[in-house]
Amino acid sequence: MTRSFSALDRLLIGADRSLKTLVRGSATPQRENPASGRRDSQHQDARHTAGLMRINHTGEVCAQALYQGQALTAKRPDIKQAMSHAADEEIDHLVWCEQRLKELGSHTSLLNPLFYAGSFAIGATAGAISDKISLGFVAATEDQVCEHLRSHLDSLPNDDEKSRAILEQMLEDEAAHSTAAIEAGGTVFPKPVKKAMTLLSKVMTRTTYYV
Repeated sequence: MTRSFSALDRLLIGADRSLKTLVRGSATPQRENPASGRRDSQHQDARHTAGLMRINHTGEVCAQALYQGQALTAKRPDIKQAMSHAADEEIDHLVWCEQRLKELGSHTSLLNPLFYAGSFAIGATAGAISDKISLGFVAATEDQVCEHLRSHLDSLPNDDEKSRAILEQMLEDEAAHSTAAIEAGGTVFPKPVKKAMTLLSKVMTRTTYYV
C-alpha cells in the first residue's frame, strides 16, 4: 500500500534529504560500498583520482537536487515514486564517492550548495512543464553522466581497484535510470539541446576538479 504524503510531509522529507545531501557524513547508503574488500594501492596519481571522485560526488549532489525538484512538481504519482527511488540510489553513489575522497585524503567540493540550488531549480521547472519533459531531462542528464563515468574509468590509474569498483557500479545504475526514464514516456531531447547541456556540465567538471 502506497502512503499518501501531505504537502508539509513532502516539504519536511525534502528538507531532510537536502541536509543529508549537503552535510558530509550525514547520509546512509542502502547498499554496501562496491569498493569494500578491494585493494587500496598507493599510487602517485592520488590527487588526480581525488579530482575525478570530487566531480562525481558533485554530480550526485546535482542528481539529488534534480530528482527532488522533479518529484516536487511531477504530475503523476508513479513518476514521483520513480524519482524518489532513483534519488535513493543516487544517495548510495553520493556516500561511496565521499568515502573514497576521505580515503584519498581529500574533500568534497566547496561549490556543492551552489550546484545543488541550481539543479533543484532546473528539476522543479522541468517537472512543472510536463512529466514527459521531466523524464526526458533525466534521460539526457544520465546519458551525460555515463559519458563522464566512462572517461573517468579510462583516466583512472590501473591499480586503483577501489575507485574503479565504485564508478563501474555507478555507471550501471545511471544507465538503468536513463533507460527507465525513456521507457516511462520521457521525451528524447534533440542533439542541440544535449549539446547545450554538455557545455553547462563542463562548468561543473572544470571547477569541482580543483575546488
